[in-house]
Amino acid sequence: MEKAVILLSGGLDSTVCMAVARSRGMEVYPISFNYHQRHNIELESAKKVAEFYKIKKHLIIETNMEEIGGSALTDNDIEVPNGDFSHGAEDIPITYVPARNMIFLSYAMAYAEVIGADHVFIGVNAVDYSGYPDCRPEFISSFQKTANLATKAGTADGRHITIETPLQKLSKREIIQLGNKLGAPLQFTHSCYKGGAKACGICDSCKLRLRGFAEAGLVDPVEYETM
Repeated sequence: MEKAVILLSGGLDSTVCMAVARSRGMEVYPISFNYHQRHNIELESAKKVAEFYKIKKHLIIETNMEEIGGSALTDNDIEVPNGDFSHGAEDIPITYVPARNMIFLSYAMAYAEVIGADHVFIGVNAVDYSGYPDCRPEFISSFQKTANLATKAGTADGRHITIETPLQKLSKREIIQLGNKLGAPLQFTHSCYKGGAKACGICDSCKLRLRGFAEAGLVDPVEYETM
């Protein structure tokens, strides 16, 4: 059975990635991060998702991106804005966390190298919300080349650890439909940026999620403060 490391935030996209890997018959190894994010409640969601899939080992890495700041998700002095889909595709929102995916992929590659996994799944998407530079195909392609050159697996062992981005070209509606088809536990996921026990319903992430469920003709199973 092939092994796959899954970057599991506890959000919708990463949970669907877990479901995709399982549907391909892979043995999955989720890795999550407590990076002192405002919405660290998502880690509880990640744990629930891992439990749903009866994961033997769910690795949670402690890293402090709060000290770096520069994002509404890591700096309490920067307010999480309400959802606004009027910004252009090239605009980078204040909820972008500097270099986050580059850092997380580095950890995931290291983990994959150690456990002998040939796949790393990440739920990046460049269709509905391409404002984050570390979610774009160009970044993933570049990181793949770097990882091939920077790991023992790629330079000495003749192994190719592939970065899998199954959601890259899907809309939020299509991602939700895929998750529903694969039986992903969407009821446990947390997408809200504000970090409350209930999703706020008004931040970018909540509005994008709610629109996706509406377009998919499905009811979002999580609770919201406001709709």
